[in-house]
Amino acid sequence: MSDDVVRKIIHIDMDAFYASVEIRDNPQLRGLPVVVGGSPDGRGVVAAASYESRRFGIHSAMPCSRAQRLCPEAVFLRPNFEKYRAVSRQIRGIFHRYTDLVEPLSLDEAYLDVTVNHLHSPSATWVAQDIKGAITRETALTASAGVSTNKFLAKIASEEKKPDGLFVIRPDQVSRFLHGLPLGKVPGIGRVTRQVFVDMGIHTCGQLQALSLDELIRRFGKRGAYFHRLARGIDERPVEPHRERKSISIEDTFAEDHDDQAWLLAKLKELASGLEKRARTAGVKGRTVTLKMRLADFRILTRSSTGPETLNDATHILPLVTGLYKDSGVAGRKLRLLGIGLAQLDTPGGKRAAPPRDERQLGLALLEEG
Repeated sequence: MSDDVVRKIIHIDMDAFYASVEIRDNPQLRGLPVVVGGSPDGRGVVAAASYESRRFGIHSAMPCSRAQRLCPEAVFLRPNFEKYRAVSRQIRGIFHRYTDLVEPLSLDEAYLDVTVNHLHSPSATWVAQDIKGAITRETALTASAGVSTNKFLAKIASEEKKPDGLFVIRPDQVSRFLHGLPLGKVPGIGRVTRQVFVDMGIHTCGQLQALSLDELIRRFGKRGAYFHRLARGIDERPVEPHRERKSISIEDTFAEDHDDQAWLLAKLKELASGLEKRARTAGVKGRTVTLKMRLADFRILTRSSTGPETLNDATHILPLVTGLYKDSGVAGRKLRLLGIGLAQLDTPGGKRAAPPRDERQLGLALLEEG
């Protein structure tokens, strides 16, 4: 594709995916505040919230106990990931009828490059409408779509008209749209960074555009260049059908805080076995082993070790994470979570690994939905 061709990118985001699948399969839940996630009596978190439950302030990654306090009449369901993966595969099959350039981000979300598409349609808006219609006809679910010239703008656009929405940002509309866009909607600008900008009197992308590249780099380092580009709607990332997996991990949030070293070491052994199974299933090995610890006060500590050779077996992972734990200085302190992971991944043959397309979401604590 030549450099002067304007890309046509669609971002598809299923509406409250897990909750919507459960409601579809059990019509008696329709109209009720449905929450998919852990038990409200434990430390589980919300994986998905129906739009009825969102009216009470419930959202993904919220502790289920808090969700129940906000809405005592909410219906809590345990997730069924096999079912969600099956529906996700069905939806991706629909995507590939329109283009080969499909980049899944999770079970319920993907980018599509339809600059050149299988329908030979010059209109990305029409293609997005057709995809949405096919999803509804074939799965009885709804999706929201954003259409624009790059991934950044398409993703923001898909949030504008949820649920079952379609929003288009055309090239001649980018400047006007970004002028009033709150920084909280810009990917990569989290709560802490947003507060820095607020302290500077910067609340929107339009105001951010007034800062020079040099000033942003001086304040934020390499991220400053990222903020400078996105404030102007510049995103040159292509849609990548085969994204490299950067890491693989497993973690466990405990029902109660623990400071007993023997118990915690036994938990590390259990996690090491689980990580080995995931790594072997994905066909990857890693050079860097990482230990994640969440303290009782919710602070997170991480420690890592990088060796000269790749590994993915528990017999080698366990001694490394055990050593990282003992050297971390947390002995005697209560922990509420342990996690371990592998990074700097290679396949056993030495090539970089692509993630299994149906295994992007492995832990409830990390799940987000639109």
